[in-house]
Order: sequence, then structure tokens, then C-alpha cells
Amino acid sequence: MLAVQKLAQAVRSYIQKYELLKPGDRVGVAVSGGADSVALLRVLVELRKELGVTLAVAHFNHQLRGADADADEQFVQELARGLRLEFLPDRGDVAGYAADHRLSIEAAARELRLQYFTRLLRAGPLNKIATAHTLDDQAETVLLRVARGTGTRGLAGIYPRLPVSQSGVADRNPDGKAARFIVRPLLGTRRSQLEEYLAELGQEWREDKSNRDLRHARNRVRHGILPRLERNLNPSVRETLAELAEVARAEEDYWADEVARVLPQAMPAPGILKAGVLAGLPLAMQRRVVRAAATVLRLTLEFRHVEEVLSLLTKGAGAANSTMLPDGWVVSRHKADLRFERAHKRPEPSDYEYCLPVPGWVEVRELGSRFEAVLVPRKGTQGYNPEQLVELELAKEDLRVRNWRAGDRFWPAHSKSPKKIKELLQKQHVSGPERKRWPVVSSGTTVVWLRGFPGRGGLRETEEAVWIREIALESGRPNP
Repeated sequence: MLAVQKLAQAVRSYIQKYELLKPGDRVGVAVSGGADSVALLRVLVELRKELGVTLAVAHFNHQLRGADADADEQFVQELARGLRLEFLPDRGDVAGYAADHRLSIEAAARELRLQYFTRLLRAGPLNKIATAHTLDDQAETVLLRVARGTGTRGLAGIYPRLPVSQSGVADRNPDGKAARFIVRPLLGTRRSQLEEYLAELGQEWREDKSNRDLRHARNRVRHGILPRLERNLNPSVRETLAELAEVARAEEDYWADEVARVLPQAMPAPGILKAGVLAGLPLAMQRRVVRAAATVLRLTLEFRHVEEVLSLLTKGAGAANSTMLPDGWVVSRHKADLRFERAHKRPEPSDYEYCLPVPGWVEVRELGSRFEAVLVPRKGTQGYNPEQLVELELAKEDLRVRNWRAGDRFWPAHSKSPKKIKELLQKQHVSGPERKRWPVVSSGTTVVWLRGFPGRGGLRETEEAVWIREIALESGRPNP
């Protein structure tokens, strides 16, 4: 029983290091039925007397996999009954919620789970929810964020604990004064260790087939990219990425305190930055102060936006010395100040390109739009206009939302062959700046979707397909 003893010791040490649980805590263990969450439950049962905590089992049925999802719930209920623990089930229509709120299935599932956890913590008697995020999950998260673009805040990855307030779950770990937390006791443990632990116990678990679906980016990282990095670059790459997250979390905690100290001097009022104060700060602090000032306005800036704001420090006052920001904001140099203001007109964007996951969504701030890719299951395409669907085979590579480029071609409906996009837009009298930023969705070098132009259709009735649509952020309605 070496694996059993080693895992219990490792988890206990991690809990103590990050002060995740304390005597008297009433802990709801989130159990999906998979190996990670079942192992979390079993090890906490083993440690509960030593830790002085009371346990219950929480399970959320996403209603996405029909009978399999119901079988998962039944499995978890029987597991709780066998361990003589209270069972706290809930369920939600994730697909319906995703459609109503224009979210991807993954984002909708995450939101509904968090809402469920928050209800449990607010209503009592629980004051902690333990989830089964592992070191592997941490490594995958960090690598995905690096690939998509991030700063040190993104590199911080998954936090060992998150406070839950009346308004919901916070996005970072503060000083620990909150009474209710979501905690991750397995964040220092490899998934392989958990499976070895369960094997020694003779404990079964449920397998979710969707965890091997390579259409999801995380699964491609989990089953393809990370194993290759382990074989060809660093056998301990997962541990290295997890260590990077730990370093970044400490950095973020330090910088959060420093920014809070400096911000009142640099920002006398929301939307106003003192250029002289900002210019006197180190570059790293300048960037963080600009981001913090934008956050006060509920404005999210990318790296290039921050650099454009800082470039105004070396320019004189005047309307010409300004830069356009997302969501219709503009920042200008006014004598000794940098001022964030709402622009009267939407800025004309430069070239843009974003990854569109399948299924999933992405915001294109240059257009003020959200693009969604919805996976339509087999025999489920009858309710859709076939000219609005893309064959799954055409979306096998990562989809990209971008402005069209010279030489791009698209095969529109009722045409015998692909046409130059430039000619299609000219025929529709789309010209000037509007034509320059006209969006397409491409797979590799093939344009599979073009705004305002239905595709050629011709899907087989039993073939899976991808439904792509654009939704205007300001109105919440699909763009034409």
C-alpha cells in the first residue's frame, strides 16, 4: 500500500502548506465520478480525522451525455452511500444555458458549476468546496495560456484556493480572510499517482469519453503536445510548468500590493492618469498601473494596447496624440494627464487574427463582435440552414477569425467554384475601411466562412457539422 501512504502524506503536506483546510471545516468534495475526483474523495476520507474536518459529496450533472451522465450521478451517489457521506446532487441544462447566454459549452458548464458551488457555500452548512484539479491540469492551463498569449497573471494558472463572496468567486487569491473557499488539495499531485492510488485501493471510477476528444484544445495538449515535450525536451515538463505557476502566483501577490500602493498617486480619479507620476515609475510598474486603471473602467487591455498608452508619455498634449482602445475607448494626452474617454466612433481596426475553438467562442474587439463555433451532433443538422454550416472535416485544423487578405477565396452558395473575396465584396458594394476589416473564418489556408455570404452547403445528413455565427457585443444580436 505504498502508493496509498505516499499520496496521503503528499496531500496532507500540500493542504498544510497552503492552509487549505483547518479543524472544524465542513467540506463539500466535488466528485464527477472520474479518477481525479474519486481519488480526492478517498484520500480526504482517509485524512478527515487527522485534519478534523467533516465531509459531504457534491455532484453536478451537466446533462450533456444523456444516460452516461445519469450513470455517473448514480455511481457517485452509491460511492457516497458506501462511505456514509451526505450526497448533495444538482443538475443543469448546460446546452440550453450556453445557447441562452451565447457561451461555449465549456464556459457554460464552468459557470453553472461555480454557481452550484457558490449556492452550497452561501446556504451552509459547508464552508469549503474541494475540487480535484491536479498538477497535470496546472501544466495544461499554463501551456495553453502561453500559446494563446498571457502575462505573469495568466502564468499563475490555477490558484490553490479561491475565496467566495456574496457576489461570487474571486479571480485571484487574496490574504485569506474570506470565510468560504474553493480549494484544490491535489494541485501538487500528478494524475498518474492518483490512478496508481485507486488501483491499490481497488476503487473503480467512471471514464468520460469526451476527455479524449481531440477537437478540444486542452485534450490536444494533454494527449499530444505535453507527451511530446516530455519525450523530446524535458521529462519533467509538467512539474516545470507547475513550478512556473507557483513562481508567478507569488509575483502577482507582491505586485498586487505594490500597485495598490502606487495607484492612488498615479490615478487621482477614474479614467485619469498623471503622466509625470507614471513616467517616473519603472516600466514593469507602468504597465501594471495602466492595466489597473483600465480595470477600474472595466476595460481589458492586451499588451499592445498598454504599449500604445505608454507611448503617449513622450508626446505633447493634443487630440492628435491619442490611441484607440477596445470597446470604443480612446486615451489622449491632455497637458499633464492621460485621459481615458469614450470614443464617438468605433476605431478603424488594423489587421487582426484570433483562434476560434470548436466548440467555443472568441471576442473580436476590433469588430465589437463575438464569433461562436457550435458543434452540431450527428443527425442533428436538420434544424439548421445547411448554407450556415461547415463540414467538420473542413474544421479539423484550428479555426482562425481574421480580416480577409489579398488572394483569399471563398466558395459561396449556388456557385460552381470558389470566388475571390475581393470580387464578392465589390459586387455587394462593400468598400473602404469596412471592406478592409471584413471578417472571415479560415481553417489552414481555406476560408470556410465569410460574413454575409452563405456557404455552398451540401452536408450529408448524418455528418457532424460546425455552425459558425457572429454576434454583435453591443446589441447581443447576430451580425448580418
